[in-house]
Formats: sequence, C-alpha cells, structure tokens
Amino acid sequence: MKSTNSRFISAKEISLKFKIPYPTVNHYTNLGFFSVIKRRGNIRLYREEEVKTRLDKIFRWKDEGYPLRLILKMLKKAQ
Repeated sequence: MKSTNSRFISAKEISLKFKIPYPTVNHYTNLGFFSVIKRRGNIRLYREEEVKTRLDKIFRWKDEGYPLRLILKMLKKAQ
C-alpha cells in the first residue's frame, strides 16, 4: 500500500537532486521509467521515493551494461 503523504518532486528538482541532465529526466519519463502523478500548471510532479528507487536500479543496471529497453522490462516485472 502506498503512503498517502508522499512527497512530490518536479522534473527540475529530480535533475538537481540526483545530478542528471533535465533532458534525461524527460527521456526517462517518455520511455515510462517515471510516472507523472499530477501536474501543477506545466510542471510535472513525481513521487520522490519512487524516482529515487527507480534511479538506483537504473544506474546499477546501466553500469552492468543493460540497455534501457531491457531495464524498463525489468522494472515493470519487479512491480
């Protein structure tokens, strides 16, 4: 069960906090790595804990040489 008091984070905040380029955040969103939970005007908001967990896995698997398409399948399977 997901917590109802999750902290939300914008794409810009993801970029700054996790030190990844903003276009990479957009690319990962478009591929389906991150889910946009809600919008505030033009600002997309994500669940911070979900982003952190997924980025940890993405970085680990990328370092191991897995392509992004396979990483996406692995993330979906792990849900």
